Amino acid sequence: MKLYGTKICPDCVSAFEVLSHKGVVYEFIDIMETTANLKEFLKLRDNRVEFVDVIKNGLIGIPCYCFSDDVIFFDTDEAIKKSAVIQHSSKLPPY
Repeated sequence: MKLYGTKICPDCVSAFEVLSHKGVVYEFIDIMETTANLKEFLKLRDNRVEFVDVIKNGLIGIPCYCFSDDVIFFDTDEAIKKSAVIQHSSKLPPY
C-alpha cells in the first residue's frame, strides 16, 4: 500500500502512529518532499473519482491510501482492514 501524505499534516501524523502500532507495512510518499512526489499525487487527485467530494469540500485528500488493485481509501481504519486482508491472503498456501 502507498500512503500519500506529509509529515506536517496532523491527520497523517495520527495515521503514522496508528499504522505503526498495528504493524501495517506501507510505502510513504511525502508530497511535500519533492516536486515529483507532489506531481504524482496531483495526477492521482486530478484524475480519480474518489477525490470529487474531497475537492468540492476544499480538502487536500491526505492521508490517501492506494492499493495495487486500484482501490483508494482516505480512512485509516478502512486501509488497515484492506491491508490485513491482503497480508492474510498472501500467506495462504498455494492450491
